[in-house]
Amino acid sequence: MERRFRPEIQGLRALACVLVVVYHVWLGRISGGVDAFFLISGFLVTGQLYRASVRGRIEYRPMWGRMIKRLFPAALTVLLLVIAASSVLLPQNRWFQTIKEVVASALYVENWQLAADSTDYFAQHNSASVVQHFWSLSIQGQFYLVWPLLVGLVLLIARRARRNVRPLLLAVLGVVFAVSLAYSVWLTSVDQPLAYFDSLTRVWEFALGGLLALALDMVPIPRPVRVVLGWTGVAGLVACGLVLQVGTVFPGYLALWPTLSAAMVILAGDTASKGGADRFLSSRPLEYLGDLSYALYLWHWPVLVLYLVSRDREEVGPRGGAVIIALAFVLAVLTHHLVERPLRSSEIGVRTRWGAYRFGVLTMAVVLAASGAWQWVSVSQAEDYSIAVNDPDHPGALARTEGFTYWGADDATLVPSFVGVSEDWAGIDPARCGTSPRNTDLEVCTSETSGHPTRRIVVTGDSHAGQFLGALLPVAEARNWEVTSILRGGCPFSTDSDAVPGDQSCIDWNSAVVEEILTTRPDAVMTIGTRDVRIGVEERVPGGYIAQWRKIDEEGIPVLAVRDNPRFSQSPSACVESRGATSPECSTPRYDLYAAEPPYEALPDLPSNVRFVDFSDYFCTAEVCPPVIGNVLVYLDDNHVSGTYMSTMSSIAEKAITAALGWADENAEEPPPGG
Repeated sequence: MERRFRPEIQGLRALACVLVVVYHVWLGRISGGVDAFFLISGFLVTGQLYRASVRGRIEYRPMWGRMIKRLFPAALTVLLLVIAASSVLLPQNRWFQTIKEVVASALYVENWQLAADSTDYFAQHNSASVVQHFWSLSIQGQFYLVWPLLVGLVLLIARRARRNVRPLLLAVLGVVFAVSLAYSVWLTSVDQPLAYFDSLTRVWEFALGGLLALALDMVPIPRPVRVVLGWTGVAGLVACGLVLQVGTVFPGYLALWPTLSAAMVILAGDTASKGGADRFLSSRPLEYLGDLSYALYLWHWPVLVLYLVSRDREEVGPRGGAVIIALAFVLAVLTHHLVERPLRSSEIGVRTRWGAYRFGVLTMAVVLAASGAWQWVSVSQAEDYSIAVNDPDHPGALARTEGFTYWGADDATLVPSFVGVSEDWAGIDPARCGTSPRNTDLEVCTSETSGHPTRRIVVTGDSHAGQFLGALLPVAEARNWEVTSILRGGCPFSTDSDAVPGDQSCIDWNSAVVEEILTTRPDAVMTIGTRDVRIGVEERVPGGYIAQWRKIDEEGIPVLAVRDNPRFSQSPSACVESRGATSPECSTPRYDLYAAEPPYEALPDLPSNVRFVDFSDYFCTAEVCPPVIGNVLVYLDDNHVSGTYMSTMSSIAEKAITAALGWADENAEEPPPGG
């Protein structure tokens, strides 16, 4: 396997990058170009490692040093400038999430950060961050670290066994390809958002490139066939994002489309034909664009996101897209010529053995220090947004009670702060959480009580059930109730997987919750009773909810079914920050969300244990559902109620819950007989 420069691969890089940029900016779709990048990386790196192994040894220290000089300067420069621009242009409610992702990107673990967010329903509604695209760079960085070790291990085994390294490496990469692809197909079918960012679901794409590098010169391909392969690969790569919804179906087996398309181009190679795709891909403009592809990929996404934020838009038109691409291109040119090339050709890491590593640590430390400074500013601005009971300046939900008169300050500030609102979750102290002794899939959190609790309530279901802990826990403390939460994001208390159809893990989790409830026999179960309070969708009570309630009705355990809160197309709090609390654009007409009669009123044959509670009047007036009530921001994102607002509902919730369950006349300090 002889090393030679292949300009068509630079052109393939350029094509993949252009597709990524154009699809992101103008089409609002994902192209599959990143998968082509992964295959190209696997092809080039495996080829380099194999040639090094044939020469006798793999020089790890200088190899990784060159990688640091190649990857770090541009990436960390972009991150540093993104911090500066975001602190000025981004709404404050997006600061904490952005800081978290900048740090993850600098450490090359952004894909795992996004994977964690994709499985945590609390984080699923965050707006796309300015560094979200670093997920692919993180996977590549992890590949550059692990892949040489794998090839080195194969080389060591081959030497010990006195075997030729190429057949053994082909066999190992074949196994890696098959196992990773099988895992990718399985996880994509089970949890596609997690699979999209999981490094292990992408390993097969690098392995396919490695197999191609090892086998490329073993089978001769006639020139006419190579010409057809080249253009078929180009056409397949261009069409992939138009035909497939890449963002919702990848990686899985469908990611074979862009990877095999890129493989065809590499197989075609230099056709020496005027009609070959390689003639187009090897042209000087595309070769130069291939040189810029890394920097262009780094810049296009933050420029796009910050443009949308600064213009208060959700998408760009032809003219705006042209401006974004032009600006990203100019920044890429500057980054390539002023940062990438000078540092790559510098004496760093040449004169001293560990110079490149010291350089990498220093540049990464600068980004982490800037992130820390931004975090400190954010925390200081967030301040303590907890409010006292009956705070006259911040009555919150109490402002919606009959006969309420506001007597607070006329210039009272809104709480929580815009910086802190996205983190304003209510819940039981994590120190009081653990797995159930009956089922390790259940995380059970239990509130603290004073001696023997007077009542025991289980709050279960998805995050919409969990958010009511903010209203329930103050009541529990006053009445010495024991509150237990068993929650799973995106998984309502149901016999079906209503949020993610076909999610068997949610169905299994719900079965385990029922067993837990029937074993512990609480005095009541509190959960969400309706679904889809949103524009264009009719609010309903899913049949799976009713079937689940019926299971515990057989044991006489009451169910407190709470009518769901509204879901919006945008975050009302973010709208308030950008447009003001009185802007009509930040409020939604009530009749667009809630019907005059709750959907459960017309349902026949409900289980006898169900008691419905409707708090819709505390989220909406008679006309609109506003973003601010009683000087408190109602929502932390586009569908979750802020913990601060929920805390102002505690006395309202106490009255509604005790009346529904017949506990209104109980003494809060003395347990009932047999309680």
